[in-house]
Amino acid sequence: MKTIDIETPVGLARAHVRPRDDPRAALILGHGAGGGVSAPDLLAAARGAEAAGFRVVLVEQPYRVAGRRSPAPARQLDVAWTAVVEQLRQNEAAGLPLVLGGRSSGARVACRTAEPLDAVGVLCLAFPLHPPGRPDGPSRIAELDAVSCPALVIQGERDPFGIPAPGPRRAVVLVAGDHGLKADPDGVEAAARDWLAKRSELAGR
Repeated sequence: MKTIDIETPVGLARAHVRPRDDPRAALILGHGAGGGVSAPDLLAAARGAEAAGFRVVLVEQPYRVAGRRSPAPARQLDVAWTAVVEQLRQNEAAGLPLVLGGRSSGARVACRTAEPLDAVGVLCLAFPLHPPGRPDGPSRIAELDAVSCPALVIQGERDPFGIPAPGPRRAVVLVAGDHGLKADPDGVEAAARDWLAKRSELAGR
């Protein structure tokens, strides 16, 4: 795996590029608020994407590279993510259609930046629809609904953060487990692989 440090307006980010010959597209994934790029569901989705012919890049936000667990504000997350994706588009993902995604907080970042970064798809792992155990709390469905390209949400069937409903451009796949998506990594891998493999238009075909 190749590791690239990328300067952003809010600090140093780090991209982990998994090896792939002749990719048909690129999948760039971000981590959750308190976790890192080694989360089981991120690695499962990466394996699924690779099986579908995608180059996969796992991105560490600057606050994680700096050793902090507490996430940066949403605006800073989006700024750093945008800088990383734009840099990758010049090298490791040059000329490739881009699918953006991530788990939990990283999924929200991908949704918010999909349109300005010209993503052809969004892959969300454990999207946090509302605060845990508070279905009547503030909803983040507007971030999902704003995604204008095809999207896949892979959600644990017992996720206390809620389960988004499918939409006109959004598929939702439920797997065993909760918000951590650790119970069924094979299910996560298969869902990511099948969705990416079926979306031949993501690679411009």
